[in-house]
Amino acid sequence: MMNKTMVALLAVLVSTGVFAQSNPEKYAATITEQSLRSQLTIVAGPAMEGRETATEGQKKAAAYIAGQFSAFGLKPAPGTNNFQQQFPLFYDSITKVELSLKGKKLEFGKDYIASSQNNDTRKVKGKKLVFAGYGISDSTYDDYAGKDVKDKIVVIFAGEPKKNDTYMVSGTTRPSRWSFPGTAPKVAVALQKGATAVLVISPTTPEFKPENTAAASKTSMYYPKANGAAPNTLNAITLSHATAANLLGSTFAGLLEKAKTAQPLNNVDLSVKNKLAFNFEKAKLPLFSSNVVGVVEGSDKKDEYVVLTGHYDHLGKRGEVIFNGADDDGSGTVSVIEMARAFAQAKAEGNGPRRSMVFMTVSGEEKGLWGSRYYSENPLFPLDKTSVNLNTDMVGRLDPSRKYGDSTNYVYVIGEDKLSTDLPTITDEANNKFVHLELDRKFNANDPNRFYYRSDHYNFAKMGVPIIFYFNGTHADYHRATDTINKINFDVMTKRVHLVYHTAWIMANRDEMLKRDIPLK
Repeated sequence: MMNKTMVALLAVLVSTGVFAQSNPEKYAATITEQSLRSQLTIVAGPAMEGRETATEGQKKAAAYIAGQFSAFGLKPAPGTNNFQQQFPLFYDSITKVELSLKGKKLEFGKDYIASSQNNDTRKVKGKKLVFAGYGISDSTYDDYAGKDVKDKIVVIFAGEPKKNDTYMVSGTTRPSRWSFPGTAPKVAVALQKGATAVLVISPTTPEFKPENTAAASKTSMYYPKANGAAPNTLNAITLSHATAANLLGSTFAGLLEKAKTAQPLNNVDLSVKNKLAFNFEKAKLPLFSSNVVGVVEGSDKKDEYVVLTGHYDHLGKRGEVIFNGADDDGSGTVSVIEMARAFAQAKAEGNGPRRSMVFMTVSGEEKGLWGSRYYSENPLFPLDKTSVNLNTDMVGRLDPSRKYGDSTNYVYVIGEDKLSTDLPTITDEANNKFVHLELDRKFNANDPNRFYYRSDHYNFAKMGVPIIFYFNGTHADYHRATDTINKINFDVMTKRVHLVYHTAWIMANRDEMLKRDIPLK
């Protein structure tokens, strides 16, 4: 019979998770090729309709993931509703648009287009219009030289001038920023010079198609601006050639021919007196998406956290074609789901982690890392108590460009050289003891792809949380409808998930949180 001292010691060992560190392989082994395939068949299946953010497909996927977390016995994160952290998104829709020239009301979609993306609610009236060529003001070419546009409406052509085959601004055969994105810098210059609005003429678009009108009528979805304020900009209206001819008179035909052949227009001095009135109104309409967040509560260090992420959104549908996103990032999503199940099983059997494990699948990644950004700005758990974020984004395929080593037994680990010197040591420990993958760290230095900045871990890193990003590299099916489950390499995917699992296990059960001893760059 054990004495009281031994019993007390045993209780401490169990509560602090010392025993939990002894047998992680038992739980990692429950993550199998078949279990990952079963999950991915659902997550990347046609019923999820490509999981585009703020669509029914995304909501179906969120409900499925929440159901899995609940079935495993995870707790919903505080501040969530059925495991979901809702976050707001918006799109703008035109509610009123009126343009009159010489007292005559023009027809939207026929005579002109005003994009809801590039215009804000305001009224503009003017009698003085100044032609400003291509609307360029640059050290090598200036359409505004000698022109006063303050409190006037500016008329410009899209495009930029060439001399022979060389663009005059860039000095090369490639166009400059005045062509792409084009309108935005031109409007910014007009605002800087005091103009009240910009009228744009496209040399190649004499009239508008129905799809032009539809696209102009509402914006793409967007993440809310920090202060909600409208940007300091001007409204820009694109005119049909018939409207431009009515506005500029007999000079229009000659100007159009020059613009079509990219001739300089900075030597054209033209002012027009025509009464113009523009009234534009739009409404900001709400949408919602969600991060799905479940927790396996820790023991003696339950107020510290290890966060595992993957983004469950993808590109949705284009017509009837579904972009299922099996690798991007169905693979990461089901990795998080399966690791949640394994940790929950360990907890249920008395071998739970010391730190709390947060399993989070985020949405909005494909739109601009929106879901993880919202979490980083509105964390459900303190970021200063978050030891690490392990992010899994595309771990189901092979990189066809990797022509060295064992190209069927590797994973790219990104971000280990940043924020904490503990990261590579723990990765090597987990890999050498349990998994035996080739750890490829090539993207940690001089990466022209900038992968470190392109997935959800970056929003944690910006807040000082150490991160590791697990990645298989891109392939020919990246962001294509052909990214399907039949192309997933489940054998190597399983090993990669085991690596993340064992790394998380070590980090959850070590005595100290990870050091934060490398400054954020």
